[in-house]
Amino acid sequence: MADAETTIALVGLGGYGQVYLESLLDNPQRDGWRIVAAFDPEPERCSYLARLNALQVPILDSSDEFYAAIEADLVVVSSPIQMHCEQTCAALERGAAVLCEKPAAAVVQDVDRMIAARNACGGIVAIGFQWSFSRGIRDLKRDILSGLFGAPRRFRSLTLWPRDESYYRRNNWAGRLRDDAGRWVLDSPANNAMAHDLHNMLFVLGDEPAGSAVPASVTAETYCANQIETFDTVAARVITKGGVEILFIASHATSEVANPVFSGEFENATVEYAGDDSPIIARCADGSVREYPSPQADPQTAKLWCCVDALREGAEIPCGLEAARSHTLCVNGIHESSPRAGRFPDPMIERSGAAGRVLTHVPGLAEALRRCYAQAELPSESGHPWAEANESVSLDDYREFPRSGPER
Repeated sequence: MADAETTIALVGLGGYGQVYLESLLDNPQRDGWRIVAAFDPEPERCSYLARLNALQVPILDSSDEFYAAIEADLVVVSSPIQMHCEQTCAALERGAAVLCEKPAAAVVQDVDRMIAARNACGGIVAIGFQWSFSRGIRDLKRDILSGLFGAPRRFRSLTLWPRDESYYRRNNWAGRLRDDAGRWVLDSPANNAMAHDLHNMLFVLGDEPAGSAVPASVTAETYCANQIETFDTVAARVITKGGVEILFIASHATSEVANPVFSGEFENATVEYAGDDSPIIARCADGSVREYPSPQADPQTAKLWCCVDALREGAEIPCGLEAARSHTLCVNGIHESSPRAGRFPDPMIERSGAAGRVLTHVPGLAEALRRCYAQAELPSESGHPWAEANESVSLDDYREFPRSGPER
């Protein structure tokens, strides 16, 4: 297929779908592709609508009509979380490869359904955790796999991204456990905005280039300042099947912004990423230092062109369904360990900002979470009076969320 035109269909034109459209329509260095169809029930939200119309791209508002009509090499799915499984499976049944936005799905049983559909069709599915497609992360993972740093001991990440009321009102499923149709969403920092950070730690610890470490247990604490069904703050300790500790800390309920940072401890080295455009730096016990490009150095849509190259030239897909399954398994474990988020005491909560953009936040929370990150502790272990410990849950042979029965 190296010399053939790659045909692309798009599911979702608003939100992240516009990032893909920008890369396709405003990227003169890339050719050999054509958009053949799009599906969105509200296409008027798309700022590229006039250009799509000028290209005479059929835009359908019915998913049944879309999947009945499409003949495309690649379907890019940028739909709400709860629709990923259904739409990926439908595209596979039509013979298309799929690039599905993160996360793979809300619940692990849906990821397994997607894997079964892919296997039945012999197709390709990539999941859009963009750091997994970046050169810096892939080079770091190569050296971890080679044993250069010795055995991994612990990984940590911290992200503080304030989100105001417009974030939770932008659709009818933000902050929800299920949508109005009863489908699992589990929308939260762990499963949406900061999903990349949790997945990335699992990914770099995977035992093969396109794999992720598998979580064996999760101990989670979840908290909420906003009036939502899930949580806006999370601290989770994950133990992988290889015995490595992962600490994931993230919040939307601070007034302070802290872009993603991570650190890794190995038998013979430490790895630090200070965020933004900083390189990833590995300091080895023998005094040597290695640098890797920031995961932010690659464009977000490198994953799109990786999929095109996979179709045209057989390039490897670094993050597929199996690699992304570990993240979904962790998210399900977080909800099993902490089935109801703790509410920050009302006197701790402040609100600021103009009408429609009011930010609900907890003064001092950013400092508390930074301390947890530095000390590799959960909030309850740091002695915060608002924090409450939860039980660890085993994820051995975990196949369905929620787990039935009393086992924890």
